[in-house]
Amino acid sequence: MGGARSEQSAYLLDNGGKETPTRFAALSALFDAGTIGHLEQRGVGPGWHCLEVGAGGGTIARWLANRVGSTGRVLATDIDPRFLESLKIPNLEVRRHDISADPVPEAAFDLVHARLVLMHLPERETVLARLISALRPGGWLVDEEYDAPSTRPDPAASPGEVLLKTHVAMWKLMDDRGVHLQYGRLLFGQLRAHGLANVGAEGRVLMSHRGSPGACMSRANYEQLREPMIDGNYVTQQQFEEDMARLDDPEFMMPSPILWSAWGQRQ
Repeated sequence: MGGARSEQSAYLLDNGGKETPTRFAALSALFDAGTIGHLEQRGVGPGWHCLEVGAGGGTIARWLANRVGSTGRVLATDIDPRFLESLKIPNLEVRRHDISADPVPEAAFDLVHARLVLMHLPERETVLARLISALRPGGWLVDEEYDAPSTRPDPAASPGEVLLKTHVAMWKLMDDRGVHLQYGRLLFGQLRAHGLANVGAEGRVLMSHRGSPGACMSRANYEQLREPMIDGNYVTQQQFEEDMARLDDPEFMMPSPILWSAWGQRQ
């Protein structure tokens, strides 16, 4: 959800962009209900100690703080916590933190949660091991990451679906910058390989259309990446403007990437 690199400029969708509030609102509308469902299923409740990594806009951190109550604690971290600073909740601590480089307390948490963080990190495997080490025995890791290539729009299947040139350009730019576009697909196997118990995974896909949270998030992402995409010859200015107009077409539709939610329990 939030920036997670040691060099903020290396994170393409860093929290400093003017489009960030729109993206955070869209992410919350798209995925918070599903995320909360998975956290509830893991048993999060009063007295739990939770770590929210890359807490971004803070909606899940706020939910966790309310859920664990006055006897629980939540640590919400982000490399750029500007959108967390307004969360004045007694049992919630906000900390500026680079999960790629900074240590985390070991065996300290009943729950560690991250959403759309590890796929952006070149050190993702080291970070995953670090998050697991932060769990107490019996504690749960819940990580959620995109699998972009598996749900490309297919006009042959549904005539309204459009594969926007700007969307392809965005994924190419991210791939060139080291983003693992299919990392969500790997999570189930990764958690098993780390020896976690009770491992499971579920994927979510939503259809974007005019005015939907998915379309709003795409617009925000395209706008934030406009300059590197055009300057890097990933897409032309004309193609970019045409695709921005298509987002307002009543016939437009585009499936989201799969958001894989994977969970496992430290033994």
